[in-house]
Amino acid sequence: MGNKLDLIVIGGGSAGVAHARRAAEYGARVVVMEYGPLGGTCVNVGCVPKKVMWYTASHKHHFDHAADYGFDVAVTGHDWAALKSRRDAYVKRLNAIYESNLDNSGVTHIAGTARFIDAHTVAVGDQEYQADRVVIATGGRPIVPDIPGAGLGITSDQFFALDAQPGRVLVAGSGYIAVELAGVFNGLGSQTQVVVRKDSIIRSFDTMLGQELMQAMQKDGISIDTAVIPASIEKTDAGLVLHAADGRSFGPVDCVLWAIGRAPNVEGLELDNAGVASEDSGFIPTDKLQQTNIEHIFALGDVTGRAALTPVAIAAGRRLADRLYGGMEGRHLDYDLIPTVIFSHPPIGSVGMTEDKARAEYGDAVTVYTSGFTPMYYALGDRKQRSVMKLITTGSEEKIVGCHIIGDGADEMLQGFAVAIRMGATKADFDDTVAIHPTSAEELVTMR
Repeated sequence: MGNKLDLIVIGGGSAGVAHARRAAEYGARVVVMEYGPLGGTCVNVGCVPKKVMWYTASHKHHFDHAADYGFDVAVTGHDWAALKSRRDAYVKRLNAIYESNLDNSGVTHIAGTARFIDAHTVAVGDQEYQADRVVIATGGRPIVPDIPGAGLGITSDQFFALDAQPGRVLVAGSGYIAVELAGVFNGLGSQTQVVVRKDSIIRSFDTMLGQELMQAMQKDGISIDTAVIPASIEKTDAGLVLHAADGRSFGPVDCVLWAIGRAPNVEGLELDNAGVASEDSGFIPTDKLQQTNIEHIFALGDVTGRAALTPVAIAAGRRLADRLYGGMEGRHLDYDLIPTVIFSHPPIGSVGMTEDKARAEYGDAVTVYTSGFTPMYYALGDRKQRSVMKLITTGSEEKIVGCHIIGDGADEMLQGFAVAIRMGATKADFDDTVAIHPTSAEELVTMR
């Protein structure tokens, strides 16, 4: 392949690979430039290894309830190092699959750090490549606060490099990464505490979900402290101590994990050489067609700061290729009604508006239905874990504009309901659907 191309994709993660392969299927000459292992955050330090760890902690949960069903199970320990070895091997197999998929699609993979020379020229090392179009899909990275001793902590990236399980852990953050990793640590036996800046967790989700998850985490033994603004970390003989701005101290612990947000990977791209605009935060703004301020340069995935989810990045990348190379004029991703799951313990599924947002937009036209119950799984034991569901409807036809679930199985049951809600389902449609019994999901079609 020569150095004159139809398309240069900067970034070999979910968005970049999905777009490059789809464009190549339409006949475009494409290269993907990536300095790290293929697959991006999701495959290497995100969804995939995180879900392995969630499964691991979930096994412990099932062991704890085995006696309720008559099993005499003794768990004598857990081999973190063996788990890491198997998990890392799985990720490497996925890296190889990504490489093979690019090759099979006719996409050239260029290993190295890309930088713009001008609006049509991108260099890796001393080699320059020109293309009619360029797509930026460089993803994001965890934020570390600018406070004394912050480097003594780790981020979610470094979590997956831990060779041994820390006995005492402090997680700073309130979003989905914070609650997911806190659940893993706690589920596997680490003494776990969480500190948050505001008064609750997962604040961008429906209030009910945050309240229920906080109660479940505390019931499971995780301590949660609110209104904590980190000021410094100190290394003491007893362990790491986090000092807050108001004088409180937390610890000592063996590990402090920062989960306070993510920043875009734009350093080194030299966007100014191409004239690409970015926000003060570094994120690259795009219109609904994923176009930047430069007509032939596009941005996809986490680097745009919108809905940082792997399926979103893949869907946006494929739709962009459909439009640019497949003749599907106007095709783009609709960022409304995107379903998402938090792999906490218990898991959460959410799609559509929160109750607060719905009431702000529709006022008195909003009707909310809720159901709280103990799943049958816990019927034979003393340790119970609640499930709670909420449907948010609007208008006289009670169109469903929000669905929020916390409890066992929420991660799996949401997908089908998300399809129905995207198709415009009403409460009457749900009511008219025959329930599957006995399940937790049936509560969504039997609410009154």
